[in-house]
Amino acid sequence: MQNSLPQGFIPVMLTPFRENGEIDFEGLTKLTEFYLEAGAAGLFANCLSSEMYELTEDERIAITKHVVDVANGRVPVVATGTFGGPIAEQAKFAKKIYGTGIQAVIVITSLIATADESDAIFMERMHELLQLTPGVSYGLYECPVPYKRLVSAENLGELAATGRVIYHKDTSLDIENVKAKIAATQGQVFGVYDAYMEHAVASLKAGSAGLSCIQGNFFPELIVWLCNNFNKPTQQDKVQRVQQLLIDTMPVIHYAYPTVAKYYLQKRGFPISLYTRRKVEVLTEVEKANADELLEMVNALSQEIEVASLTFA
Repeated sequence: MQNSLPQGFIPVMLTPFRENGEIDFEGLTKLTEFYLEAGAAGLFANCLSSEMYELTEDERIAITKHVVDVANGRVPVVATGTFGGPIAEQAKFAKKIYGTGIQAVIVITSLIATADESDAIFMERMHELLQLTPGVSYGLYECPVPYKRLVSAENLGELAATGRVIYHKDTSLDIENVKAKIAATQGQVFGVYDAYMEHAVASLKAGSAGLSCIQGNFFPELIVWLCNNFNKPTQQDKVQRVQQLLIDTMPVIHYAYPTVAKYYLQKRGFPISLYTRRKVEVLTEVEKANADELLEMVNALSQEIEVASLTFA
């Protein structure tokens, strides 16, 4: 198990399904290899993009173990391991999923305390979770479902100082908040990974460990390139062009997600079904045309700035 955190892009993984709704494990193998070939520094399995709430407990364990096995130590894997209820029950599943070989169990912050409960209660329960699971490392994810619970920089610093909380996926959408969290966890074995791509470059330049965004399920090569080149003086024009693409295409990326991501991968030639368990907007012909246009834009920009795109046989 790695102690240090990877710097770079950590994709929030999709779950491929067969047309009958069963998990496509062969497709999951190919998808895992796709992220790795694109240059991912780590993998976030069993997340919202994976349709984690639509998976059974056994399926959550199965896809996580599968990704760990396919990755085979090439990069660390993290996975969600808290799904509500009493902390003692959440601790049991956290230990179970940690046993698959992941680097850290990701905590859904909004499932530790309800929307009307205080930060003090949240912190009390986080410390209880740590106490009940000795030896387990954790990360935090400000998942928007069932509601978005942001963690303050002060509380994040306190948790990082335990040495047990090492990862944070930030969805605050606020660069000043991101900077405060980076500052509060300075000197710890800890990484802030930003999900909000409208300030991707600013976040990387502020010291975030990397990006963990849904755009990586469309064009991971560009996200990897951005993580590798954001601070190179000779690449700043290209960096700004990629940043602008991320801003301009936000509406297309988010509508009918994750179905639209699966459609986009299909158009790239990747073998994946559009089957999605999660109830999202209908992917209309208009939205498909928008995704087609996005693919053309990404291909054109990738060629212009000399970023190689993966091809599929």
